[in-house]
Amino acid sequence: MNLFNLRRQSPSFDELAIEPLSQTMNNDVSRDCLMPSVERPAQIFVRGQGSWMWDSESRAYLDFTQGGAANSLGHSPAVLIKALAEQAQSLINPGSGFFNRGMLSLAERLCHSTGSDQVHFLNTGAEANEGAIKLARKWGQLHRGGAHRIITATHSCHGRSFGAMSASGSATFDNRFEPQLPGFINVPFNDLPALHAAVDAQTVAIMLEPVQSDAGVIPATEHYLKGVERLCRELGILLILDEVQTGMGRCGTLLAEQHYGVRADIITLGKGLGGGVPLAALLARGQACCLEADELGGTHHGNALMTGAGSAVLDAVLEKGFLQQVRDAGQHLREGLGRLANSYAQGELRGQGLMWGLTLSDNSANEVVKAALYEGLLITAPQPNCLRFTPALCVSKGNIDEMLLRLARAFARVRTAQLQCRRAAVI
Repeated sequence: MNLFNLRRQSPSFDELAIEPLSQTMNNDVSRDCLMPSVERPAQIFVRGQGSWMWDSESRAYLDFTQGGAANSLGHSPAVLIKALAEQAQSLINPGSGFFNRGMLSLAERLCHSTGSDQVHFLNTGAEANEGAIKLARKWGQLHRGGAHRIITATHSCHGRSFGAMSASGSATFDNRFEPQLPGFINVPFNDLPALHAAVDAQTVAIMLEPVQSDAGVIPATEHYLKGVERLCRELGILLILDEVQTGMGRCGTLLAEQHYGVRADIITLGKGLGGGVPLAALLARGQACCLEADELGGTHHGNALMTGAGSAVLDAVLEKGFLQQVRDAGQHLREGLGRLANSYAQGELRGQGLMWGLTLSDNSANEVVKAALYEGLLITAPQPNCLRFTPALCVSKGNIDEMLLRLARAFARVRTAQLQCRRAAVI
């Protein structure tokens, strides 16, 4: 008997996608009533703790996506559970037309810790970016003769509402939702001359992500972002930083602007601010604080339950040593990914803190994601040739090492499948 025949065969790309489906289908749960808004694997997740999630078949998965970086403290952190439970027992949502203690407390603490003057709470990062656009154009009416155009960067992603999509770089979306709103100009990222050339009398603001996450984790260079800030000051226009992805410690500082040594007029926060529950914030400084009553509204904005969660997250991020731990873990992750990239002849590694993108040598990112899922590892592919890693900010070095082992096995599976495909083509 040939013992090699007893080995489990490496699955093909198609099998990597299909096998988990047969393992995790529940007869009592149907997907038919859910709109197919995004492609999802078949697993149905039922529990999470820290860096791990479990599906309905009790299989464990190491999560290095964390809800697209929303779960800043990992899955079901004790501090967030406690804050939500205590607040839910007293007051959940008095309505946006009334003050609540959590709203006022978090607003004061956010302004103090970020050096901002005013804050407006919202539910999502897209809403925060919509608010930033409205605020900038209101400022343009008051201080720049009605200027309204906003310059953004190619390949940027500011959300999926119409205003946020219109601000996003044209290559981010596939134009299925045309027509988009006017008043936005896209120029290449990290290109100061192009930015200078695009500014005119109708320009009111420059809106950028410090790190372009969906484009493949592309950080702004320090020279570029400081040059943008200098240009805004010289011309008297606003600098808007979209820190929905990078804020709340993701880059190893509370805000990415601190890492770069710049200061924006308007900042948007989302994702990590709520630690996994819907909470976002629009921060303004100086003359950008020009919002008046009833110009931005919403039913749930700043409700007591969500701001209670935000306060718990802010407490944790500002705790002594927390941000240093993020930087240390980020360095450990960077070094490990670098070694793995060299071993498997992959491409460039980009990022900051605990947000990293690994460029692959080909367009096999989706196949690697499927193979990683097969290995019990959750990662994402923002681009066909790029993998993204956004673990919990409190991820352990042990979990990083385990992730690297599983990712190496995923790379090996994909390489084996590629070789099999080439041999089959020759035959």
